[in-house]
Amino acid sequence: MTGSAQFTPAGSPPRYEVFHTDCPARAVIDHVTSRWGIWILISLRDKELRFFELRESIRGISEKMLAQSLRALVEDGLVWRQVEPTTPPQVTYGLTEFGQDLGEPLDDLFDRITRRLS
Repeated sequence: MTGSAQFTPAGSPPRYEVFHTDCPARAVIDHVTSRWGIWILISLRDKELRFFELRESIRGISEKMLAQSLRALVEDGLVWRQVEPTTPPQVTYGLTEFGQDLGEPLDDLFDRITRRLS
């Protein structure tokens, strides 16, 4: 195999090479494992939240970083965003099916870590 092209044998599902800089899965992994991405996914695991509720649930995150992280997760298809046409607009966020699927192992990781802490 030459260059950075990704080879997929005929008849098999696509397999991404996440170590290639041009791999589309790499950006999603970066967003999920970013400083705030993982906390957003964990916060949304059981319920839908409005922007200010998310900000309150994730201590230490700025509005700017929350907005940027949410925008990336929405673009990746992990989080959905619903805007109510009120004044001011009410924006609610929740996990898509893809986000819920990724959230399960994160939940497991979070639970394992917290069980081991004294």
